[in-house]
Amino acid sequence: MFDYAIIGGGIVGLATALALCRKYPNGQIVLFEKEPEFARHQSGRNSGVIHSGIYYTPGSLKARFAREGNHSMIEFCRDHGIPYEVCGKIIVAVDEKELPVLENLFHRGLQNQLKVERLSAAQVREIEPHVHCLAGIQVPSTGITDFPKVCAKYAELIEKMDGTLKLGAKIEAIRVSRDGYVLETSQGPFESRFLINCAGLQSDRIARLGGVDPEAKIVPFRGEYYELIPQRRHLVRTLIYPVPNLNFPFLGVHFTRMIDGSVHAGPNAVLSFKREGYHKTSFNLVDFVETMTFGGFWKLARKNFDEGWMEKQRSLSKAAFVRLLQRLIPELQMSDIVPTHAGVRAQAVRPDGDMVDDFLIIKGRNSVHVCNAPSPAATASLEIGRAIADHVPEMRPQTMVAV
Repeated sequence: MFDYAIIGGGIVGLATALALCRKYPNGQIVLFEKEPEFARHQSGRNSGVIHSGIYYTPGSLKARFAREGNHSMIEFCRDHGIPYEVCGKIIVAVDEKELPVLENLFHRGLQNQLKVERLSAAQVREIEPHVHCLAGIQVPSTGITDFPKVCAKYAELIEKMDGTLKLGAKIEAIRVSRDGYVLETSQGPFESRFLINCAGLQSDRIARLGGVDPEAKIVPFRGEYYELIPQRRHLVRTLIYPVPNLNFPFLGVHFTRMIDGSVHAGPNAVLSFKREGYHKTSFNLVDFVETMTFGGFWKLARKNFDEGWMEKQRSLSKAAFVRLLQRLIPELQMSDIVPTHAGVRAQAVRPDGDMVDDFLIIKGRNSVHVCNAPSPAATASLEIGRAIADHVPEMRPQTMVAV
């Protein structure tokens, strides 16, 4: 019998297990991951950005955890020898109608207690000589790192504190028992007094297996990236972002200098026909039918038809993708970029078609379910893990708590 069982070996699940090991050093803690290694999905397929928290609604979990997570993630990387760089980012307006949005974003940064600086077009060019714009803002605290290496270090620390990590252990069913839960897995049954669901792309399904209705469904969006060829990496020195649509949870196609020195451009955001589908042809019948029969998806599609159509065009046409990039760096050419990895974002959508904007953490009977944790969850992982651990009681035999 384990005291705490965590489902999901991405960065949030591992950070939660780490926080529990630290809080309850005598607790019996186990983490289940269905893949043969950690960070196979969202945690290992992102742009590696340590976000500042500038975009998020003031007072939201995303805003607070990103700001605090920016500091704790940098400190963690420094303490454990994980490569990182605090390179800063610029957000630029390229036409007149974007200037008021840029100004609103500047004030949102101040509300979120960040250091932000207005930049003229000339000042932007001092930082990024190849960018053409009308104005910009700089967020100096933004950084980059290697999140799979962060996950590997989390796992190493968990094992040093006698936590149990089970790879290749898929959750097939969850039963409520007198003492907690029985988890039926591909490696056999396991009992635990407390359940924590950090299953990312599968989090809504795991919640329902555990008897909790998240009142939202995961809709998967694939983000496709291109990479600058080595001879053209000099076009980007740091991180270059467009002015985003703050009513849409995606930040727009941008340039990111990765920790290995490569430069990625993207992502777009297109519906994936498979929750873990990283190719244009990826398809899973169960995932497809579940999305197509979900009324919330069709309401979302109607609300964002124009944006969705443009994203689809950019997925099908490299030329359309390049035209968007040229708004930021006009001299970029088709031959300067080549396709690279894709990721899938687990976006929770409500039945009314609204995307869940904040982290969605649901408490149940001796359980906690993290049912919406897209970006900036990697940046905020230590803070999310600590917040969950702070609300998880010490488990003893016969202890049943509705948290």
